Amino acid sequence: MQSTTISNRLMLGLAAFSVSFGLSLVPNWDFTKAFVTGIITVLSTYSAALFVDKRRRIEEIRIFGSLHRKIRELEGLKSRIIHEVQQLEEYQNILYKETQQLQNQITECRSQRDSLHRDIGTLAGQKKQVETDIYNFKTEIQNLENDVLSLNNSCTNLNAEKRRLEVTCNASRTEISQLQAQIEAFQQEKQEVENNLTLLGRLKPQLEEKLYELRIEIQQLEIAISQGNQSLADTKTSQEKLEHQIKSLETETTTKQTEIQQLESQISLLQDERDLLQNQVWDLLHQLETLNTEQLSTSHSVVVELDEDIDDIEFFPFDELLQPVESLDSPSQKLDHLPQEWNNFFQKLPEHEIQVLRALAEQDNPKATIKQIAEAHITMPNLLIDAINEIANDTIGELIIDPGTETPEIFAEHLLNVQKILHTYENLNAKSVSAN
Repeated sequence: MQSTTISNRLMLGLAAFSVSFGLSLVPNWDFTKAFVTGIITVLSTYSAALFVDKRRRIEEIRIFGSLHRKIRELEGLKSRIIHEVQQLEEYQNILYKETQQLQNQITECRSQRDSLHRDIGTLAGQKKQVETDIYNFKTEIQNLENDVLSLNNSCTNLNAEKRRLEVTCNASRTEISQLQAQIEAFQQEKQEVENNLTLLGRLKPQLEEKLYELRIEIQQLEIAISQGNQSLADTKTSQEKLEHQIKSLETETTTKQTEIQQLESQISLLQDERDLLQNQVWDLLHQLETLNTEQLSTSHSVVVELDEDIDDIEFFPFDELLQPVESLDSPSQKLDHLPQEWNNFFQKLPEHEIQVLRALAEQDNPKATIKQIAEAHITMPNLLIDAINEIANDTIGELIIDPGTETPEIFAEHLLNVQKILHTYENLNAKSVSAN
């Protein structure tokens, strides 16, 4: 029996491990996670089996106690029945003694009657003298006969009572035999229960050893979970640092934008001054052309000198200032606000995978959109998500989409960077459309 229970436990553990391993491996193809899930399922299955065995053992103990109580009640009933049977036997003996006494009295009465008949025969001559005595004797004999009749009636009654008692005794004997058969059956059940208890006692140290091993494994799993929590805390602290850096970069960008606005205002002022200077130069040239003809040669030389002076003037490099101002609004400059690894990730993404990221970031239930994109590119939604995660793992060093949930979603710590990438992509599309 012990070997069968051990084999059943092994088959149960193997079945639970294989089913859990297969079900957790199919959606993600993560062998370590599937293996850990299988181990946890085996542990929970064995704990449930131990709990069921404990409940069954408690139920057997309760049934055993109820059988003991029934046996004690039946033994008490048997002792009461035996005591009543003994009382009936004693009452029967008393009645038998009374009937013997009555029979002796009857025999004595008969002997007295015989002696009287002999006296009557012997005293036939003295009949007249003793007629009165004979009459008296007759009356006494009549009384005795009445007594005998009453005794006979009582004997018949006693015989009927005896027969009734015999019937009740036989019924009680049949009931006692039935009770003895039930007691034997209960004793056999008691023996089977004791055998089961001995087998359970033999299995107890093995189960305790297995429970100790399971507790050790649970402690190891708790240590691993605590290490994972510590690593999560470290990642959260690093994430907070990155967010702080992002905020500082955003403040720097705002300050740079204010400086750019100031430079633009200065450039506009310088442009106005340049326009004024050019207008003044054209006025001078117009005035020189209206001079007299006799002063033409001298004016010509003056004009030549003015032209040479104008050519020698170095105007402010407005074009050089305007070029970086315009370049600040370009999408490539906006990508500089992201880390380098996110820029690499954006450059490696094809257009349909960017559309998948947009659906994940902007829609509550993006399954239908992702399915349409996958069908348009002859692939599957899971393969698209795996491809994006693979590119992210190669460039960023971690996954950005959670594939374990029923509805895939972007991790919260990466959502801001993904939105920035989508905004940059929209700007690029807008620029290309306007250029066309």
